[in-house]
Amino acid sequence: MPVVSSVEEIPSATRPLRVVAIGGGTGLSTLLRGLCSHVTSPGTSEPGQISDLAAVVTVTDDGGSSGRLRKDFNMLPPGDLRNCMVALSEEHDLLAKLFDYRFRSGTSLEGHSFGNLFVAALTDITGDFGQAIQLASKILATRGKIYPVTTANATLIARMDDGSLVRGETNITASKRRIEELMLEPPDAAALPETLEAIAHADLITVGPGSLYTSLITNLLVQGIPTALASARGLRVFVCNLMTQANESLGLTASQHIERIYEHTRASIFDYALVNVRPFTPETLARYAAEGASPIEADIERVEALGVKCIAGDFATEETFVRHSASRVTGALLALGRTALVRQS
Repeated sequence: MPVVSSVEEIPSATRPLRVVAIGGGTGLSTLLRGLCSHVTSPGTSEPGQISDLAAVVTVTDDGGSSGRLRKDFNMLPPGDLRNCMVALSEEHDLLAKLFDYRFRSGTSLEGHSFGNLFVAALTDITGDFGQAIQLASKILATRGKIYPVTTANATLIARMDDGSLVRGETNITASKRRIEELMLEPPDAAALPETLEAIAHADLITVGPGSLYTSLITNLLVQGIPTALASARGLRVFVCNLMTQANESLGLTASQHIERIYEHTRASIFDYALVNVRPFTPETLARYAAEGASPIEADIERVEALGVKCIAGDFATEETFVRHSASRVTGALLALGRTALVRQS
């Protein structure tokens, strides 16, 4: 089957796009950096390609600074949300660096980031984690809204391939067993109404990139999210990871990533998948192989057999780590979004 290397050129859309990006970890923040450069800037007469951008972010982290704050203050973990705020910030210099600053000494402060502590303080002042995130976003002048996927104090539970149950994201990530099923406790943790409304009105909805289970599927276990995605009128795009990951996706192909997601959503939620086919250098392959990781196989025919159209191309950058190219991924996504608008008009 021929590989699609780019999205077909189409006429310009009549209005900017409304975009929702769902995920967590470095994958989501990388994608947001690409998308926010196309958001209409306040006070400018020239509209950008995106009018509204919303990030929906996982809140099950229980390790590091986020885990300590979660335990000490009985609050949701702010780490992934903080990363998204910095990625979307118009204050790219001092304020963004300040929010990202991590203390290197001090018995109580060491390991904490300033942004996490700032969100903790706002949460204590307002009594509301969601409001604290919105206030912090205003201070950073983010080009988009940021929503925790739920405000419930939820814990991840994984059923491993030997039948054992592992509680907590940190323990799940550290396990040597393969994840078979992911669950959320409480199982009725609900999505924010604002998130469901954003999904309902979006022209383009992305899921990924990010750790298959602990950054992506964890969002899709929240009550209301799968139904909202299944019934969304906007174009739904899965941005596939570049490399497999220990106990989350070792040995899984692109189509199998989608299958694992569908096993948890119990519904088809993707129209398109962006899959990398760029080859990597022998040095990069050897470095990742030492950790048991390898490039995700782009089994395009199997992806499309699931009813998902595949956009395969060069979506990677190769430096110390393999990362998605924010500009190339964003370019493909915006072209798909414009396609959706043209079809609607």
